[in-house]
Amino acid sequence: QMEYMPEIASALDVYADEITTSSEINPLVNIECHNREIKEIITTLLYTVLNIESNLFGWARSMCKFGDYYLYLDVDDDLGVTNVIPLPVREVERLEGKDPTNPNYVQYFWSGDSQPGVTSENWQIAHFRVLGNDKYVPYGTSVLEPSRRIWRQLTLLEDAMMAYRIVRSPERRVFYIDVGNIPAEDVEMYIEQVKTQMKRNQIVDADTGRVDLRYNAMSIDEDYYIPVRAGQSSRIETLAGGSFTGDIDDVNYLRDKLFSALKVPKAYLAQSDAMEDKTTLAQKDIRFARTIQRLQRVVLAELEKMCIIHLFTLGYRNADLTNFRLTLNNPSKIAELQELEHLRTKFEIAGAATEGYFSKRWIYKNIFKLDDDEVERIMFEQFGDSKHNASIESVGTAAGEAMTAAVGTGGDDAGGDLGGDDLGGDDLGGDDLGGDTGADAGGAEGGEEEQGPLLAEP
Repeated sequence: QMEYMPEIASALDVYADEITTSSEINPLVNIECHNREIKEIITTLLYTVLNIESNLFGWARSMCKFGDYYLYLDVDDDLGVTNVIPLPVREVERLEGKDPTNPNYVQYFWSGDSQPGVTSENWQIAHFRVLGNDKYVPYGTSVLEPSRRIWRQLTLLEDAMMAYRIVRSPERRVFYIDVGNIPAEDVEMYIEQVKTQMKRNQIVDADTGRVDLRYNAMSIDEDYYIPVRAGQSSRIETLAGGSFTGDIDDVNYLRDKLFSALKVPKAYLAQSDAMEDKTTLAQKDIRFARTIQRLQRVVLAELEKMCIIHLFTLGYRNADLTNFRLTLNNPSKIAELQELEHLRTKFEIAGAATEGYFSKRWIYKNIFKLDDDEVERIMFEQFGDSKHNASIESVGTAAGEAMTAAVGTGGDDAGGDLGGDDLGGDDLGGDDLGGDTGADAGGAEGGEEEQGPLLAEP
């Protein structure tokens, strides 16, 4: 019933949209794996078998709504995970602590209306649960849980407000009826006759002869009829409607508390009164992004579980089962830019601190908060990068020297040939020029063919 309120339904949509954000550049789920074969298998599982581009939004929305979401994994002995089937949240029970020898043993019991009950193992069920409230452990807690009481109060207040507007807002009329010398015991009957006469118009149907009392729009059922005496004439006065129909401060108060419980900024729900400056909205966006990242970690944990089961069924063991990492996109660009600005400030401080004040190891450990293993790894990688750059520079230097030597040798030959007497003589196109050029070229090519092993004939 809570989802029938537009604000709560929009909040659930915002949660699911932010969890599953994607673009043409950034896919829905990023897969980091050094093994290309395993990466292709996981990509096929997520985007083809599970079809997360269409299904992950619904899974995330149901998880946020109920706090739990169950998927039954259809596992084939040869093909791995071939399909997933959603299970009703209210019909699945999580069983823990049933085996005294193995405290981590988990089972799931599905007791539907049309079946006696089915028990499934932990590897057959993917349980998305939003942990954080110890009240419902081992089950998750809905993101709507903090707003239940406020939603109930807001619903009752809105109903009361609508009833007040319907009942009290219309104007009423007060009819003062002159009863003259009518006895007191007959006044009430006379007033009823006047009310009937003024409210209804008697129309006789010519075909059937029945009397039809049609409604007169000029009168209202809640009008007041008051008999008067002592020479006062009959008159009609207008009684104003309720004067508090536009006062909704109490409704706005509860609605603001509802938004605070949902943790969704007003600007996300397109509220007309959400007039906020950019700084305030940016800070709220960062806080909301942290909530989304916490929910994204829940989704990624179950997706990685399904990938591990799929790889294990296909025959992979040991480190291959965990040699990958899944990530979802950061929902807040503002938070990402803030993190990049923080890193840039650290780099500037580190660059200034190394100028005769502190060593690089001190900067690694105190500014970047790295441990000894990470410092050793970074230094080793820097040594490898320097060695690689030196090798590239040596190759470039050798190539440049060879090119310079080749250009110098070719210039001397060309100068000698062009400065000869044969070129300036009458025999410019004669046999001497052609003979010398052909002979030199042929001799050079012949010499290179004899010395080059790659061009030698077999």
